[in-house]
Amino acid sequence: MSPKALLSQRQKRLGHELRSMRVAAGMSAEQAANLLGVDRGKISNMESGVRNISEARLRTLAHHCQCHDEKYVDALVDMASAGNQGWWDQYRGSLPQGLLDIAELEARATRMRVASTVHVPGLLQTTDHALAVFRAVLPPLPEHEVAMRAAHRSHRQEVLRRDAPPPLIAIVHEAALRMQFGGRRVAREQLQHLLNQSERPSVTVLAVPFVRGAFPGAGQTVLYAEGPAERLDTVQIDNSHGPDFLHGQSELAKYRAQLDRTEELTLSPDDSRDLIRTIAREL
Repeated sequence: MSPKALLSQRQKRLGHELRSMRVAAGMSAEQAANLLGVDRGKISNMESGVRNISEARLRTLAHHCQCHDEKYVDALVDMASAGNQGWWDQYRGSLPQGLLDIAELEARATRMRVASTVHVPGLLQTTDHALAVFRAVLPPLPEHEVAMRAAHRSHRQEVLRRDAPPPLIAIVHEAALRMQFGGRRVAREQLQHLLNQSERPSVTVLAVPFVRGAFPGAGQTVLYAEGPAERLDTVQIDNSHGPDFLHGQSELAKYRAQLDRTEELTLSPDDSRDLIRTIAREL
């Protein structure tokens, strides 16, 4: 079994950060290899995420690269020592790697903002709503995979129920609130679930009403997951081919601005709940 086939986004990101640190310091791969007492090929493997790096070597590299951001270095050490195991691992080989990466991203986030135009955000979906979404996929998924994806999505939601959950700001367009995935009953139950979740201290639901008009972005679902250091923030975007993960500094700035502007168009939390109740009564 090829190690590369099992690489997670966390492993790839760690490798990217190691290479960025080295390049920013003007250090060659050969110099890094000599510094850490390994051959040059191992440096390449570390920077591609194929090979892990010990805490001692990581801190040595950071020190000689003049990286004095202790919070950032500590976060890299945590990423390197996290290993591959998490509850999502039980789905490895059965679901696409991208879905496992989303679960790990949410589990390790310190704060999340999500904006959704057509779907209720996955962390706030009912099982029936999720089943309806997965059954609409083309080409159609086998029913056992539909059920597995719904179970995985439900498992992801445990992040909101753990001790000290990461704050979640969910920006939901009125279009998503009015979509009737699964029919009127399922839609009504989904809206009630959204209201219930909005009462959690860590969850804020903000609605963008139709009357606000234009809003930034192409209408795709965007998750901005904050890491333990700002340089480790990640944007995840849903696409028909699967999730995309972005972490370039210009990309992060772009999506922070996009979410900031969209949030300015939202109703207050109380007014958002009133809109949700109004739509539910119409069903």
